[in-house]
Amino acid sequence: MKLGIIGCGAIGTDVAIAADCMNGIETLYLFDKDPAAAQRVASRCKKAKVTRSVEEFLPEVMVVFEAASQEAVSQYGELVLAAGRDLIIMSIGSLFDPRLLKRLEDTARERHCRIYLPSGAVCGIDGIFAASMAQLDNVTLVTTKPPESLGIQVDKRTVIFEGNARDAVKQFPKNINVAACLSLAGLGFDKTHVEIVADPVSTRIDHRILAHGQFGRLRAEVENMPNPQNPKSSYMASLSAIAALHKILNPIQII
Repeated sequence: MKLGIIGCGAIGTDVAIAADCMNGIETLYLFDKDPAAAQRVASRCKKAKVTRSVEEFLPEVMVVFEAASQEAVSQYGELVLAAGRDLIIMSIGSLFDPRLLKRLEDTARERHCRIYLPSGAVCGIDGIFAASMAQLDNVTLVTTKPPESLGIQVDKRTVIFEGNARDAVKQFPKNINVAACLSLAGLGFDKTHVEIVADPVSTRIDHRILAHGQFGRLRAEVENMPNPQNPKSSYMASLSAIAALHKILNPIQII
């Protein structure tokens, strides 16, 4: 399989390096709006080629992995799907826009391709999705991060946001993609409750999911190590993206 990657930041770099070692990956095509960033990643991979645009690599690949920004999903998502290519989206917060979500979904159906949404830095998404098959009453995400990963300074534990997932994604587009994935798996953006906490004594990024419904109660928590290349991102987010690639390549599917 040939893979295209949009965005060569921390997650894109992790995925490219991992994909470079996968037997099922033949070639990697790298694109970043900063060509130097793509070149740095390519220098660490044997199978990678740098391209000047997404349009340049699109005819060659089967799957495109996005790890750039919400804007990149808006700019390239339909283009990728219209070409009949599967799309892995890391900037899931972009899908809070119902019009974009519908356009992507409709295009994927028309072109018989898939949109993959990795679970990112949280655990329990599979349970929420299963629970949504019956009555799901409430879902809450509590995210606790060191202040520097949120780009702020506080001297005590401080709740900096409390509201629904739609507003959380709008206000913290680079920090709370997990809320978008959780919303799509469960009650939607407007009914998923989110709390974001800045804690100066915290050394890890903590995500806790609480849910109640006909199935019973769910509590899932993960304490993430920050990505060594970008403390604003959890290393688990990169691992979930790498796992998504393995899932696409592997005939055995864990669902």
